Amino acid sequence: MKRAEVRALLEQQAEENYKKFNDKLIPGVKNAIGVRMAPMKALAKQLSGEGYDEYFRELSNAPAEEIYYEEILLQGLTIGCIRVSTEERLKYIEAFIPKIDNWAVCDSFCAGLKFTKKEPEKIWSFIQLYLKNSQEFYIRFGVVMLMDYFIDEEHIETDLILLEQIDHEGYYVKMAVAWAISVCFVKFPDMTRAFFVKGKNGLDDFTYNKAIQKIRESYRVPKEDKEFLNQLKRKKTARK
Repeated sequence: MKRAEVRALLEQQAEENYKKFNDKLIPGVKNAIGVRMAPMKALAKQLSGEGYDEYFRELSNAPAEEIYYEEILLQGLTIGCIRVSTEERLKYIEAFIPKIDNWAVCDSFCAGLKFTKKEPEKIWSFIQLYLKNSQEFYIRFGVVMLMDYFIDEEHIETDLILLEQIDHEGYYVKMAVAWAISVCFVKFPDMTRAFFVKGKNGLDDFTYNKAIQKIRESYRVPKEDKEFLNQLKRKKTARK
């Protein structure tokens, strides 16, 4: 499918009020036209069977300032839908990750990579380099993938070690790490509680306190756990 056709379909679904809402939700995003996620997913499914390679190729050659936010998001969603081998899909993923420059594209992209459940060992190995990267959204990609697919009995101990070792000043890295730790607590409260009470850990004050905040905001955490963790909050939070 040609890019011009895709843009026309996106423009048909654009809503000005949703654009205003989205612009506030995702600071710094440019060229958004306001397409909701449901039609985005429907179009990704359609595109995955209708010459997505042509769309990807045209998009990669277009000037960045002329590309809709939704065009990038659509490419990410389509990568999750196409029927290809894991090796070929990983090549698409590698090529797409440098295009991620906001939390919404990152998190929606990760959520769509459900093929991970079929070959978890291969994807677990794949995300390790991203967890150790120096770029903000490369790391966030790794953390969100870990959170979405690998907070389980097999990985929880390693999860907490990896999350603790991440050292990056990017706001969206810190927030992703805090979010992932809160999910660890919901799924494995005893082990994650020990992570907080063991004394000084590798998390900076902002991430540590934000993780506690997110746990305390969860409806799946008992009141007594929330009260206990509140006592563990650090008094001084590092500046962002």
